[in-house]
Amino acid sequence: QFVESGGGLVQPGGSLRLSCAASGLVFSIYAMSWVRLSPGKGPEWVSSIVAGGGTTDYADSVKGRFTISRDNAKNTVYLQMNSLKLEDTALYYCALGYRVATPATGQGTQVTVSS
Repeated sequence: QFVESGGGLVQPGGSLRLSCAASGLVFSIYAMSWVRLSPGKGPEWVSSIVAGGGTTDYADSVKGRFTISRDNAKNTVYLQMNSLKLEDTALYYCALGYRVATPATGQGTQVTVSS
């Protein structure tokens, strides 16, 4: 089970830090991804991190602006989002796996970028 948090309303150029707390699994053995869902679009893979945290990957649309990290002691994965753009508006959620865009299993957290 995943519980996402940290979303909100932010102006273009602003920052947010998302969190995804996992339970009911051995979190430390799984790669994790962040995925986003925009109105009228399918799930879009955003970023991934391997189980140990040593390797990360980003969609071209967020590369250089977003940073994924994890704390296996806290069973939590994070997404630091800087220089937010209007097109980053979406429901963000985490998922098991590397470079996946699977459907959400939690509530997700809404990020709205608007002036």
